[in-house]
Order: sequence, then structure tokens, then C-alpha cells
Amino acid sequence: MTLLILGLALFLGIHTFTTMRGARAAAIGRLGEGGYKGLYSILAAVGLVLIVIGFGRYRSGGYIQIWDPPRAFFHPLSLLLLWFAFVSLTAAYAPTGRIKSLLRHPMLVAVKAWALSHLLVNGDLGSMLLFGGLLAWAVYDRIAVKRRGDPGAPAAGWSLNDLLVVVIGTMAYFAMFWLHDTLIGVTAA
Repeated sequence: MTLLILGLALFLGIHTFTTMRGARAAAIGRLGEGGYKGLYSILAAVGLVLIVIGFGRYRSGGYIQIWDPPRAFFHPLSLLLLWFAFVSLTAAYAPTGRIKSLLRHPMLVAVKAWALSHLLVNGDLGSMLLFGGLLAWAVYDRIAVKRRGDPGAPAAGWSLNDLLVVVIGTMAYFAMFWLHDTLIGVTAA
């Protein structure tokens, strides 16, 4: 559990640091833009590796169950949120379209939907720390972005790109059912 917590602190800490614009600008001034991005990338990667190793060790050491989510109710909702997360994530990397402009910050929407979908169906302590931490960070970051005055993706009309975002996001969503057990060690369905 210690590695998981350390990884979350490092990963979320470095991501939170970027919202502190004065401190970020000072770090870029000292390290240069390349140095800052390099250090940021290394710290984020180390944090992510610690999260993966820490969560894996936690799972193999036995779950600490806090509550038992009502599967019949939460599982369908979780699947819908997960699909929405994949479509939102796809929109984050697609050329501007209506979906992207509606979501404003589709990556943050994707993280929130993904984390919430997992919180709904996992009542163990490690999952609550991992997914709850990521959800809390995404909510915080969205507030920080709004306070900075960042309007997000510009307004756009519906286009073929929006259809492609839904199709690609849906394909990734279904691929997750085949890959989740292989990559994560837990069946997604």
C-alpha cells in the first residue's frame, strides 16, 4: 500500500504543480522549458510505475474490503460511464469537433468518468485510494483550469470528426473487454 500511496502522491503532485502557475513559471525559468518538461515527465513516469507496482502488490496481498457495491445497480452505470470515458478520451486527441467543444476539457472529463466508473464497482481500500485520488485530482484540475480562465476547446459545429470520435471511442471501449484481464489481471465484464 505504501508504494501505491507514494506513487499517487508523486503522480498527482507533479500534475497539481502545473496548476500553480507562478511556481511552474519559476521552475521553467530555472530549468528551461526542456529541462522542466524532462523532469516533469520523469517524475510522472516514476509515479505511474509506483502506482502500478503498488496497486499490484496490494491486490496480491489481499483486498481490504470497505463496502460491497450493489452490483446489479452500479455495474450497468459503470459500463455506461466507462464508454463515455473512452469517447471523451478520444475527443481529447481528435481535431476540434462538437463533442470536444461541449466537453471543453475532454481529457479531464475522461479521467473523471473513468475513475467514477471504477469507484462504483470497487469497494476496496486500494481502489478507493487509486480511483478516488484520480477523481479528486481531476475535479481539482478542472476548477483550477476554470479559475485560470481557460475556456477549453473552441466552439464548433457537428462534423464527421464527431462521428469518428464516437466510433473510435466505442471500438476502444470494446477492446478494453478483451485486454483488461491481460493488462490489469481483472475481468472487466
